[in-house]
Amino acid sequence: MIDVLIIGGGIAGIETACSLQDLGFETVIVEKEKNIGGHLNDWDTLFPTHRPASEVLAHYTDETRKRALTIYLNTYVISIKRQDDGIFEILTSRDVVFHSKTVVLASGYNLFNATRKEEYGYKIYDNVITSADLEIQLKQLNGEYKTPTGKVPQKIAFIHCVGSRDEKSGNHYCSKLCCVTAVKQAIHMRQLCPQAEIYCCYMDLRMYGPGFEEMYREAQEKHSVQFIRGRLSEVGENTDGSLQLKVEDTLAARPSRLQVDLLVLMVGMESAKSTELFAQSCGLQCAPSRFVQPRDIHIASNLTNVDGLFTAGTSMAPMSVYDTVNHAKAAAFAVRDYLN
Repeated sequence: MIDVLIIGGGIAGIETACSLQDLGFETVIVEKEKNIGGHLNDWDTLFPTHRPASEVLAHYTDETRKRALTIYLNTYVISIKRQDDGIFEILTSRDVVFHSKTVVLASGYNLFNATRKEEYGYKIYDNVITSADLEIQLKQLNGEYKTPTGKVPQKIAFIHCVGSRDEKSGNHYCSKLCCVTAVKQAIHMRQLCPQAEIYCCYMDLRMYGPGFEEMYREAQEKHSVQFIRGRLSEVGENTDGSLQLKVEDTLAARPSRLQVDLLVLMVGMESAKSTELFAQSCGLQCAPSRFVQPRDIHIASNLTNVDGLFTAGTSMAPMSVYDTVNHAKAAAFAVRDYLN
């Protein structure tokens, strides 16, 4: 019998585990991937300071080692069942069954699959990539940036809200971080390709966090990033591999065309597939967004409708690293209060 089982070894799961360990509770992390850190492993830099993501990952790796946390890697949770005595039985892919007084769901999110927006040409045209693809390219970059077809780009476009606020995709909510990620990446690409014209096509700019608005102004005033309020309707490929974009400029109330060498789709967050599985196995309530529904969004956002089952980080909603860490710390104290 353990005190807390945490599902997910991303920053939410690790922060929750470290905080609970410091409070004196026996904690186990179950992570489906071969490494801890979640999506942080794939990001190059973090907004708004452009801090290398590897620094934050190294910090949490060190913290787990200091505390000698018990972590099961390459292990999927198949089901969560709350027994009549209030103890949770957790079945995993290794046929290991855990019994725990509490469970923290820190299973994170999935990125929207951009192939679902077929009109944007992802996986059809080589020079159409996602924001996640670009982060990996930047992280691995050694020298001059070139498009997937080997060209130094002269024109680059970033398309906001791909798979978010979208009736067709079934995601009515804002993913919260796409706008600021686009601004961060646009600045980075300007620094790598100073000769390039860079465009951001947006629905509405949502710069909600500390330093975000300042970074947006920097992108315009210092880096000459051009912001177009409009929606992309169609992408076509020219014989030289460049892309022809049809964009509705909603401020000018007229259609326009852009020819670019690289198109970056800002993909939003979706609830992890495992969340639906857990909901079915233990009666967990989900919101219309398919993320976990908190018991009270204002004063009990870590609690769920199932006693003893808690949520931390992006299993509840799209969050930045900053928000995720704070939500995970709060989860640890919510668990402490429950156990005490």
